[in-house]
Amino acid sequence: MRTLILLWRLTIPSLVKGPATTVPGTRRDPAPSLWSYRYQRLMLTPLYRRLLHIGGPVGLVLLVSALWLSSADHRAALSARIEAVKDAVQERPEFMVTSVEIVGADRALTAAIREVARIRMPVSSFDLDLDALRLKVTDLTAVRSAQLRVKPGGALEIAVVQRVPVAVWRYADGLRLIDAEGVMTGMIADRADRTDLPLIAGDGAKDAIDEALALFAAAAPVAPRVRGLVRMGQRRWDMVLDNDQRILLPSEEPVLALERVMALHQAQEMLDRDLAVVDLRLGDRPTLRLNPPALATLRAAAASPGSSTAAAPIPEDH
Repeated sequence: MRTLILLWRLTIPSLVKGPATTVPGTRRDPAPSLWSYRYQRLMLTPLYRRLLHIGGPVGLVLLVSALWLSSADHRAALSARIEAVKDAVQERPEFMVTSVEIVGADRALTAAIREVARIRMPVSSFDLDLDALRLKVTDLTAVRSAQLRVKPGGALEIAVVQRVPVAVWRYADGLRLIDAEGVMTGMIADRADRTDLPLIAGDGAKDAIDEALALFAAAAPVAPRVRGLVRMGQRRWDMVLDNDQRILLPSEEPVLALERVMALHQAQEMLDRDLAVVDLRLGDRPTLRLNPPALATLRAAAASPGSSTAAAPIPEDH
């Protein structure tokens, strides 16, 4: 019993909260407590120190900003202020576009570009949608490509590469100008407006423009007499000369066939004779057709008594 009372007296004071008692004559332990040690180790960590020194102020600013922006009036005032600053910057004189310069286009195309652009001056360069404007310009059939940029001094430069017509295409709705790719570049009212360009006609003629240009080049010896090419059945060509002469070309290798005709003409002046048609559709059997007066003269000469030619009927094709 005495032993239990002694243990109780020794244990109870250690459970009571209060300042630690030190035995007189002994030194206090300088070692930190466990939690103090962990805190000091944490403060030595670079990431934690950076987070505490930077993240703390930033978080505080964000919190204050969120509280300020939670008010609808504050948000409206901030938006109005931003728009005012934006307008003040965009409407400065150095950012204003006051004129349009069109480079690489003739007079008609320049007028067409100004019509589709329709830019009201002056306008801020920030309000110009150059990509959309470029698409409007390139939608014109006479424009191959276009580049737009705002030059120093407030000028909008529209530099275009214009399609160059190489032939006149006679179609149902009139006379069209087409380039080397068969793309229409414009229209003319009369053939006399572009006598410098060769004439093609017929359905599908523009789709075979490469072949047509090669045929015109092959017909150089009689170029002044060539009136044009007519596409027949969308598969072959007829070359029309003055005096209503026609050269019927085959669907296969028409340029080679026309070169043979040009060689015969240069050697024997064949096309200067009274011929109506030179039919080359059958490559192994070319056919010549005379004009009616020449055919009548030939028949009369064959039927005359003094003629050495047998009086056999002369067919239409020779």
